[in-house]
Amino acid sequence: MRMWQVVIGAIFFCPLAMAEDKKIDYKAPVVGAGIFTDKLGMMDKEREEYAINIANYAGNKVVEAKASAESLAQARRLLALSLHLSSRNRKAVVMNYQLEKGIMPQKVEGDYSSEVLARLLLTRGQLLIKQPAEEDVLLGRCFIEVAAEMDAHNDDAVYASELLRLDNKKINWSMITDFKVQKEDIPPPDAGRRDQKP
Repeated sequence: MRMWQVVIGAIFFCPLAMAEDKKIDYKAPVVGAGIFTDKLGMMDKEREEYAINIANYAGNKVVEAKASAESLAQARRLLALSLHLSSRNRKAVVMNYQLEKGIMPQKVEGDYSSEVLARLLLTRGQLLIKQPAEEDVLLGRCFIEVAAEMDAHNDDAVYASELLRLDNKKINWSMITDFKVQKEDIPPPDAGRRDQKP
């Protein structure tokens, strides 16, 4: 009798254990110091708030989708964007670390629902793409694409995102997730040194 209990237990509980131990296949994005400089048309506080809310959304989607490949790919893009906005953002830094270590993040109550956050991103993105600075335009396009992705029922967000696609202005997300420092951005070895001679 005991033998059958062991067999039945193995049949029912092993799949559950395997599901819980599902490997999280996540490659942390390469962000460095970030693609957006202090000249970006956003205050530091605003950058921080968007970074937190985007990271929260990404983490919740990973939890809801049980770390599916699609949700992890989305999280990589969104966490990269969060870290570019605020490289020391606590939420994005911790979640990025956890996912890379194969730890499932905890679901959190964000400040906004995905629908409200999508509207905020769309509105801010549309303002940014009207600015003359290249990095403002880049972030504006990122926000618009993310807004459409967050809420596909938001006709305005979807339409704005599709116009970017039709105009060949869609974001190449690899420049966000795998940021390469340009040669001219690297300071020379003697940068910051002062010549002691008068």
